[in-house]
Amino acid sequence: MTIIAVMGKKPPIVLIYDPDVSRHLAAIESKYHSLIRTTIKEQLAFEPERATRNRKPLERPIELGTRWELRLGPDNRFRVFYRVDAERGQVRILAIAVKERNRIFIAGEEVEL
Repeated sequence: MTIIAVMGKKPPIVLIYDPDVSRHLAAIESKYHSLIRTTIKEQLAFEPERATRNRKPLERPIELGTRWELRLGPDNRFRVFYRVDAERGQVRILAIAVKERNRIFIAGEEVEL
């Protein structure tokens, strides 16, 4: 588990990466890893529960227990699934996926949403 504290005007949001996320990243070309990490920090450090064009609540939670999705990268092909614990000031990154057309892949395996 990796924990990153992000400081700002409001109390810091702590980003917690689920241990499986490293396996998810391994299935994605390494040239995108920096973009993914940077975008996660920028987009989820403040107000992670505020819906935006690329950040939205899921209509129904997927089996990981996630309630939010962040879209990023070229053609919004990457998805970051996360859960917010506002009381603790934490965002738990549960999965990083690749979207190809209407299919979602986590660690190279197709999942149903």
